Amino acid sequence: MAESDPVVIIGGGIVGLASALALVQRSDPPLVVLEKEPEVSLHQSGHNSGVIHSGIYYRPGSLKARLCVEGRRRLIEFCDAHRIPYELCGKLIVATRDSERSRLAELERRAAANGIPDVRRLSSSEVREIESGVRSLEGLHVPATGIVDYRVVSQGYAQEIAAYGGEIRTRTAVTGLRREGDRLHVQTAEGSLRARAVVNCAGLFSDRVARWSGIEPPARIVPFRGEYFRLRADRRSIVRGLVYPVPDPELPFLGVHFTRTIHGEVEAGPNAVPALAREGYTWKEFHWRDVAETLTYRGTPRLLRRYGWTEVAEVHRSLSRAAFVRDLQRMVPSLTEDDLVPGGSGVRAQAVTPDGKLVDDFLIMDSPGAVHVLNAPSPAATASLAIGEYVCDVVRQRFPDIVRAAA
Repeated sequence: MAESDPVVIIGGGIVGLASALALVQRSDPPLVVLEKEPEVSLHQSGHNSGVIHSGIYYRPGSLKARLCVEGRRRLIEFCDAHRIPYELCGKLIVATRDSERSRLAELERRAAANGIPDVRRLSSSEVREIESGVRSLEGLHVPATGIVDYRVVSQGYAQEIAAYGGEIRTRTAVTGLRREGDRLHVQTAEGSLRARAVVNCAGLFSDRVARWSGIEPPARIVPFRGEYFRLRADRRSIVRGLVYPVPDPELPFLGVHFTRTIHGEVEAGPNAVPALAREGYTWKEFHWRDVAETLTYRGTPRLLRRYGWTEVAEVHRSLSRAAFVRDLQRMVPSLTEDDLVPGGSGVRAQAVTPDGKLVDDFLIMDSPGAVHVLNAPSPAATASLAIGEYVCDVVRQRFPDIVRAAA
């Protein structure tokens, strides 16, 4: 393999950039990140709520648990070193029904198993001492949770990649992969690149890129859109920090919640409705190929049998502000419809297995010539630097002549 052939990272979201940063620090140039948009991190990485997750939700021993806890530590160190604003404001997870008390206890157990510091069980009155407008039966306080702007973090990663000699090519869409022996040629509108190694961090399109490489991935991306409202400026005092419901353990979504952003706004949401395009941020955005792939995927009918009524409720909440507000009022009864103004939305690249199960952990695998990040939804932004190091280690196992061992 020619020394002049680059390591190619497909996708300039936060995971692709973090993977590129880990690789450029442990391999010799050239290294190239290919991003189809005019800027990095314009999709999943730029449409999230900016939460620095603690790792409390994730099954002990899972990749999400391990990499979120380690990634949070690395992220804060990176922000400190690069003077990127963040705030460890903490968050409340509150039970509003008797049936949620046992789930709250399980989260407390996971916090201890995952090594999350200072998590504290609170009575209803103790919850109100922190968030006076919140009504609950009991709650958990998680001081390790924070907020940041992940677009700014991504730009910091990009600057570091350039400082180490890597290259980021924006407006460069990958249109296919062509195999010659054990090598992959990455095809773009600007020409073809013969790669020393390919790292697929294409997010919403990661399964397609994997198929281009000659493998059938074990899961298909099914896009879900999350829609947000914002609190009116004069009503932002309703909540001081982050307030979450107890999540349903059968779903990878956290339920509608309140999030104060690093820019001082307060977001409410998101829901989780089917997106009619992989980059479909409204109901009006429709892409026939994306919809056809979802409808013809054998996992889709099984997914609907598992979660069909849940999705009916999510769609109803999407179309009815009153329904959206009612779910939020479970935690903050004083909220009214007039307190909310439309906010943004994001699309989650959720991997679904052929038997209709939502993949609940990060999914990273390799194939001849490539490594594929096939499922990296939340908390991937928090975990990004740890994911990048993990990807780098997988690349080293397959290409020991390219990547040096970690220091």
